[in-house]
Amino acid sequence: MTSANETQPLPAVVRLIATDLDGTLLRDDKSVSDRTIAALAAAENAGIEVFFVTGRPARWMGVVSDHVHGHGLAICANGAAVVDLHAGGRLIEARPLERATALRVVRALRDAAPGTTFAVELSTGIHYEPDYPPFHLDPGATVATAEKLLSDDGPDSTAPVLKLLAQHPELAPDGFLALARAAAGHIASFTRSSPTALLEVSGKGVSKASTLALCCAERGISSDQVVAFGDMPNDVEMLTWAGRSYAMGNAHPEVVAAASGRTVANNEDGVAVVIEEILAALQA
Repeated sequence: MTSANETQPLPAVVRLIATDLDGTLLRDDKSVSDRTIAALAAAENAGIEVFFVTGRPARWMGVVSDHVHGHGLAICANGAAVVDLHAGGRLIEARPLERATALRVVRALRDAAPGTTFAVELSTGIHYEPDYPPFHLDPGATVATAEKLLSDDGPDSTAPVLKLLAQHPELAPDGFLALARAAAGHIASFTRSSPTALLEVSGKGVSKASTLALCCAERGISSDQVVAFGDMPNDVEMLTWAGRSYAMGNAHPEVVAAASGRTVANNEDGVAVVIEEILAALQA
């Protein structure tokens, strides 16, 4: 692995920058630095599209909504939703987790890891079980068993399920992920972005990478024209897919192994550092 301040080849043509948010573009205090804001704007002015690709739901995109240029689209919920940030997070496309499949995952994890609690992220909001750590940003959530939340008479029963969240109070994060994939990885996609034992479950084949690939195909952009940034396991597929990818200085070891390069940490504006290098190369 190389770092962003070492000589390394950039794609001959960069048409799109895809960046994760938490731990990547955002500093630890959830702010976007002035340097990063300027770099994003300069990239767009140079004709390079910028996609925010995150595990966050659309309603938590206020941290970057003021910094959206051009198309205004973002990929949320680990690829399960494409939203228009210019229209307040309006859902453009959903790649849902079928409710019947979500129920199968719930049963499998209850058997494989007793003590697991669940939350259900719908396109309309999140709901969770009584023992699940509460989302203080979502005070209107329904609290009930996952089976009830996913039933035909559960809250917003016609809304797409964007992801299922599974939390365990005792297991190690990576161990819980490995266990869950062994128990139900044949029916759904499992990943994690939290430092705790919190898993994110999407429809089989749904990931940041697969949805980004669809968005790029619509624009005639190939993977070798994409530069991607990330820090956690939910970024691995995207970093592997992109022609050039960077693990942040604070990245998980799996991310470091998957990326083709490294940059400095999120608190040191690692994304901006690379964007500035890309723009300097264009002007050379």
